Amino acid sequence: MNEWQPLISLLVLLSAATVLGAVAELLRQHAIVGYLVAGMLVGPNVFRLVPSHESVKVIAELGVALLLFSIGLEFSLRRLIRLGPVALIGGIGQVLITFGAAAWVSSALGVDTRAALAIGAMVALSSTATVLRLLTDRAALDTQYGRNAVGVLLLQDLAVVPAMLLMSALHGDANPTAIAASLGWTVLYATGMVAAFYVLFNVITPYVLRLAPMVRNRDLPILLGVVMALGSAVVAHRIDVSPAIGAFLAGILLAASPFATQIRADVAPLRTLLVTLFFASVGMVGDPKWISDHWLYVLAVVILLVAGKALIITVIMRVLRQSWYAAFATGFCLAQVGEFSFVLAATAWSYKTVDGDTYNLVVSATIATLFITPYLVTLGPRAARWMAAKRGGKSFELHDSASEVPNDRVIIIGFGPAGQRVAEALVGDYRDRITIIDTNPSHAVVARNYNLPIQVGDATRPEVLQHAGVRRATAVIITLPVIESARQACALVRSLNPHAQLLVRSRYHMWRWELHLAGAETVVDEEEQVGLRLASEARKVLRRA
Repeated sequence: MNEWQPLISLLVLLSAATVLGAVAELLRQHAIVGYLVAGMLVGPNVFRLVPSHESVKVIAELGVALLLFSIGLEFSLRRLIRLGPVALIGGIGQVLITFGAAAWVSSALGVDTRAALAIGAMVALSSTATVLRLLTDRAALDTQYGRNAVGVLLLQDLAVVPAMLLMSALHGDANPTAIAASLGWTVLYATGMVAAFYVLFNVITPYVLRLAPMVRNRDLPILLGVVMALGSAVVAHRIDVSPAIGAFLAGILLAASPFATQIRADVAPLRTLLVTLFFASVGMVGDPKWISDHWLYVLAVVILLVAGKALIITVIMRVLRQSWYAAFATGFCLAQVGEFSFVLAATAWSYKTVDGDTYNLVVSATIATLFITPYLVTLGPRAARWMAAKRGGKSFELHDSASEVPNDRVIIIGFGPAGQRVAEALVGDYRDRITIIDTNPSHAVVARNYNLPIQVGDATRPEVLQHAGVRRATAVIITLPVIESARQACALVRSLNPHAQLLVRSRYHMWRWELHLAGAETVVDEEEQVGLRLASEARKVLRRA
């Protein structure tokens, strides 16, 4: 029975998260709220159906790594570099100022210096998993405030190692020389990891994905995508770097590959499963009885933290010449305390740097800020728009959606002989508007010969179509020969973009109405076209006879 206990724990946690996530959606709340409540109820502090947080902790952390890997696939290295000043100055400034302010306030309230410094480190970081999940759900990663939030969160994740080293330094038996040496080795290992990832994901992986077995068997690329995502997280963990950073870096290095879209779609189901487990596992740490007994303290700390972090981030963004709207919206998005504070708090408690009440207060306040984060991310931009207008600045962003996919796209799905003939006819007038989707890597080579952008992916997956810009498409041309794939792609395109002109190839006349019912406006069937061509040729022959 003990051998099955971890699986039973996962099943109970997922079941509770599914039910309460659905209840939250019925009540028009974000599902994350339901996941957190589920973890709190089935965890060791209430019904004890899942006896230990540790039994699901590692698997839950892999969910965050997969989330960061997928987001990394959205960010090319060029786009990441554009975040430069905001990420570097904003991230470092926010961590240091929040750390200093929290330590100073704690000290002023009578907390001893070591505990005050530990508290400052605990509350300095925001929640990468929660914020990025919410920004992704709202399609806000490409807004100005979304890009600001991503940059700051990435720098915060890099601060995890110094924060852990600080906890060791605050321990009475810490050796400063050993701490400095540990930091140096971590930097050296991280540099080697970056170099190894670059070679692996830019040289070896594209070659492997073009091999015949990978093309013939759709399961193999899926397995490879999962191995790359989880493997990069494990490698980062082994060298004492945040697993999320390792996975994000792997995603960025793969982003320039034509296979990035399909890899993202392939890992999406597993990512959803593990990220849900992550939020539920966070809820397990909470103790409702302790919170109810000390609710005034928890409420006061939550208000102080959210208001203080939002103010600090807003000021930093304004110093970095961001608009009032972008500054306020970024502040709202990052006003919570991150899940890594649980690790720091547990470490500080085990070292006796903080007492039990301080530990419970930090953990409870952190969970409370995570509960309200969906509302901060959802309502924050609206409040920011109003506040920006009051400040006399722009109440909107002229280029709030900076997607690299422009409007008025012409998307060709399937790049075999039929798709290539379509591209040849359109490339002269519409080269800058064409995007191609195909599952065959060899067709990517042909597309590059035309100097056309291609995404290697399955057009029956919504993630692939969305990344190609189907919502912005004026026309979508489907040349897939298999009726099932053509019908699925047709219905999916129509659901994502009801206004696009949808032109579809049909191999046989009897399939015309199936494709029309799936949403196609124009269906060109091969049998009819062959008949018309034969009739035309027959007339030419007869005229010459």
